[in-house]
Amino acid sequence: MSIINILTDRATPKTEKQLAELISWAIQTDESLELIGHGSKRALGRPLATNHLVDLSVFSGITLYEPNELVLTAGAGTPLAEIDAAVTAAGQHLAFDPIDFGTALGTVGGRGNYPGGTLGGMVAVGLSGPRRIQAGGIRDHVLGVSGVTGRGAIFKTGGRVVKNVTGYDLSKLMTGSYGTLAALTSITIKVLPAPEKTRTLLVFGLNDKRAQTAMTAALSSPHDVTGAAHLPRLAAERSRVGYVKSAATGATVLRIEGVAPSVDARLESLKDLLSKFGPLEELHTTNSATLWTEIRDLALLRDPHRTHLWRLSTTPEAGPKIAAHILARIDGRVTYDWGGGLLWLSIDPRSAGRDGGGFVIRSALSELGGGHATLIRAPGEIRQAIPVFQPQDEALAALTARIKDSFDPSHVLGHGRMYPGV
Repeated sequence: MSIINILTDRATPKTEKQLAELISWAIQTDESLELIGHGSKRALGRPLATNHLVDLSVFSGITLYEPNELVLTAGAGTPLAEIDAAVTAAGQHLAFDPIDFGTALGTVGGRGNYPGGTLGGMVAVGLSGPRRIQAGGIRDHVLGVSGVTGRGAIFKTGGRVVKNVTGYDLSKLMTGSYGTLAALTSITIKVLPAPEKTRTLLVFGLNDKRAQTAMTAALSSPHDVTGAAHLPRLAAERSRVGYVKSAATGATVLRIEGVAPSVDARLESLKDLLSKFGPLEELHTTNSATLWTEIRDLALLRDPHRTHLWRLSTTPEAGPKIAAHILARIDGRVTYDWGGGLLWLSIDPRSAGRDGGGFVIRSALSELGGGHATLIRAPGEIRQAIPVFQPQDEALAALTARIKDSFDPSHVLGHGRMYPGV
């Protein structure tokens, strides 16, 4: 029986052909579709008023994994837990640190027991964790994708090699498109050897500006730092790592990874470099993993009162000024990642106003250094009323519309999820 004939509010195509048939039907009948894997990231972006859900979780399973070639291909609906397990068993990892949004969005967190995070969802939102400053982002690790465009056309782009020239790199375009251009069914990614040893250096007692200076010094050094974050006291005291939680002050966090002798030597050199900034402490493997998972998955900004959560990207030098300006006007907490260039702001809704703090936040960015702000967590009525993503200038908005029209001219896929009308 055709997938169209059995279509209800939720469709589950079994093959790319059925998926293409479904999208073609939506075009012909002027219906709209929302693509989901396990639905763990549905609260990201603007709320959708689509007619039907298209469940892509059937496109699941690792179809190719060649550890010696550093390449893995899996269905877009494959749980990240399954991929993590496979690459960990081979001594490898996903170097770009994909975020588990279960904690941030209020669902059950943890890749080990939460089935919602999928490979397709990871690529769709395109948001990377702390190691991005050293390893690059998700789009730097996607080698190829296949799926069905909003025109109902089956396509495949990229391949299984790290250096790949195929004209326009559609894999990168699909990454971060939030399911508005195509329904992905299979994805090929680059994997890398996992570090043999990990150590984390903590510097205590720094204010935000001084911490940014310390992180810049560490990242500018030859010691190959793979993570640089700063946790002000209100965030640090929420950590499960005893050294951080009990310090009763902020913690500036720096990660060094690699083969054991190199890690030991670089850590000692980094200690010498940063000893002038404040008291130091060292975390070994288990505590390092716990802390960086907390930072990556935004666990230190978890709040039972359902605070609004914003993601700000700016220059590291501007970060402390922007955060101070915002938090002088709105109650909230902040953490810094990527050497200070990425700010996560948890805002108390009682002081944020009807726009979730958007005017204050985006004004601070505009006035104090530039950048962009994305609303990650807020009730649907706020995400519907204000720009969730940074507003685009006229030229960029026109380009975005042209790309959308090229892949999905009838606007049947995720219509309006990123910007109104797109």
